[in-house]
Amino acid sequence: MNSNIILFDDNRREQLLPLTFTRPVCMIRIGILTIKEKWEKTLNTKAEPLTTDYLSVKFKPTQKVGNYTLINGGVLPNKNLVNAIKKLDCGEALVKNGNLIAATLSYMPKFGFQEDLTIFGKTYELSEQIAEVQNSWDIFAMNGMAIETDFELITKGRVSAPISSSNHTINSDKIFIEEGATAECSVLNAQQGPIYIGKNAEVMEGSLVRGPFALCEHSALKLGAKIYGPTTIGPHSKVGGEVNNSIIFGYTNKAHDGFLGNSVIGEWCNIGADSNTSNLKNNYAMVKLWSYKKGGFANTGQQFCGLIMGDHSKCGINTMFNTGTIVGVSANIFGDGFPRNFIPSFSWGGAQGFSIYKTSQAFTTAQKAMERRGLTLTDEDKQILSHIFNSTACYRH
Repeated sequence: MNSNIILFDDNRREQLLPLTFTRPVCMIRIGILTIKEKWEKTLNTKAEPLTTDYLSVKFKPTQKVGNYTLINGGVLPNKNLVNAIKKLDCGEALVKNGNLIAATLSYMPKFGFQEDLTIFGKTYELSEQIAEVQNSWDIFAMNGMAIETDFELITKGRVSAPISSSNHTINSDKIFIEEGATAECSVLNAQQGPIYIGKNAEVMEGSLVRGPFALCEHSALKLGAKIYGPTTIGPHSKVGGEVNNSIIFGYTNKAHDGFLGNSVIGEWCNIGADSNTSNLKNNYAMVKLWSYKKGGFANTGQQFCGLIMGDHSKCGINTMFNTGTIVGVSANIFGDGFPRNFIPSFSWGGAQGFSIYKTSQAFTTAQKAMERRGLTLTDEDKQILSHIFNSTACYRH
């Protein structure tokens, strides 16, 4: 595709908070890859995000020569959609149910351009079905489909590294191990969906894994981990205990026993030993989640829904999370009892009450955590976190 690829945020980013407080929508991980990585592999070219102003200090597209192909950052690629996008002439757009899906322009538009469809000479209604992430619970609800699609995209025409004979494998044709990855003395069952073990990842002894499952590069399953798919563990993470239908974006530890179910955990988080999430209400009712857009709780339509946790948040040992809990960015949760099921960003405390987690303290903790991975908390990161601190003050009492 001879065009500059831009993945733009629209108003769904508010429905995906707190996960999109710190990243554009296209950098959400679902399946094995982020949405941005899916488009880059599908189109065989680089893509850049177009997002809200405060995030643009870190995520800003570059001005380039030529036309710009603009694709909704919450939409997952498929063959029919890619073909439809390639047929667009400059100034034309694809829409579905009134929402812009893709367009081509001769210039780089400003964030929010998609709200005025009159800038396009022609618009075409997209008749094909598309997969798109619109709400935070879509990430775990659609993760199985996304793992299957990514598995085919990544492994097509390639041969897996050898699987150690110390493992017990089921449907081994759907198990792919990258070079440098290790798995020993474990059960890998790919009957219900593929299992992908990324570069330099490790499955430690005694792990029980049922696909669909993705363990991304430099991550580890700890001894005796029990994983039910569809589950994704992003890069540079350590996970133990019991996990069911959950996604960890990356750089996060849940290294000990405890249950995580139907949940989405951001980057640079830590789940303390023996911490547990409830993912089903005792009365089997549909779960309600805090909605930043609504300013109250919204029905998810999901019977199973656990924990949605933003970047840099942590909980102490034996933390208990109610069904359908939202934790913002840079929160620190500890103590006995069940904390409330909406914990604002930069909160410090637990069931007994919360105080404000000052940015200076949060920066120090984040810097120490990132140094352990050989990374640094940049000035741009601090600027973004400071904006989040100020913009979420209304939720902290």
